Amino acid sequence: MNAAAAVPSVSHAFRHEALLYAGEDDFIARTVAFIAGGIAHDEAALVIVSAPKIDRIRAALNGEAGRVEFMDMTKVGHNPARIIPAWYDFVARHGGGGRKLRGVGEPISAERDPAALAECHRHEALLNLAFADSGDWWLLCPYDVTTLPRSVVDEAQRNHPYILEDGAHRSSPTARDLTAISEPFADPLADPPARTPEFVFDVTGLAAVRVLVRQQAREAALPEARVIDAVLAADEIATNSVRYGGGAGILRLWTDGRAIACEIRDEGWIDEPLIGRQRPPVSQSGGRGHWLVNQMCDLVQVRSSRAGTIVRFFVGPA
Repeated sequence: MNAAAAVPSVSHAFRHEALLYAGEDDFIARTVAFIAGGIAHDEAALVIVSAPKIDRIRAALNGEAGRVEFMDMTKVGHNPARIIPAWYDFVARHGGGGRKLRGVGEPISAERDPAALAECHRHEALLNLAFADSGDWWLLCPYDVTTLPRSVVDEAQRNHPYILEDGAHRSSPTARDLTAISEPFADPLADPPARTPEFVFDVTGLAAVRVLVRQQAREAALPEARVIDAVLAADEIATNSVRYGGGAGILRLWTDGRAIACEIRDEGWIDEPLIGRQRPPVSQSGGRGHWLVNQMCDLVQVRSSRAGTIVRFFVGPA
């Protein structure tokens, strides 16, 4: 497909495109032109970027900012698993009746630590799966080539079917297909600190799991509300291990900066790539564990293969 054929006016499906930009002025120029193009065609638009960039986009839209929805990525995407639900809600609000949609979402920045960056990459890949059949809308994901490592930009081109660079649209020759994206995510996690103790539990040890997590959270001086979040998250994941992961699991706990890290391993296999990223319907009686954990935690990492599953989550003071 050549650059001309890649222009979305010929498409009636979800278009996921990485914008490779050079510095904030270039970001503003390109995203404002993109948003203004949607406004000119009465397309609904949602922009999820940092608050300072929102202020600059609003100012540059010259009175048209009221026709655009804005959300602060530092809040929405603090845990990257919460971003797809925000886009789901946007599509649900505006996607009926044949109206076209546009979005700008920038989850990846140089400030992300390695664990959060890995989950942002996974988020970007899963967008292709989550919205494969969602209709005619165009999501632009900016990447600052002046501050991000080349490896991050290369990964962006694997996670986006289309690339916008220097004003030219093109297909990405390295983009993963939906089959590859749908496979269980088994990339290794960073090792916990040396000599991190392990606690093996079964159904009789669930109470002990709660006690250990509460103790770790209080020793880390987390506010009591966050202690409760950590305990509830651990209980959800440990209970899943007992129910679906072979009847038992292994708990590891440590402190990571100002947060506590909790890891639970079991022999189960999770084959739902969007687990925890789709809001369960009110009528659903079960299957809410991973959704709830993502609402309570700062970061959740799920790794699964035929050899078993690891769920690692972090809870900090805020």
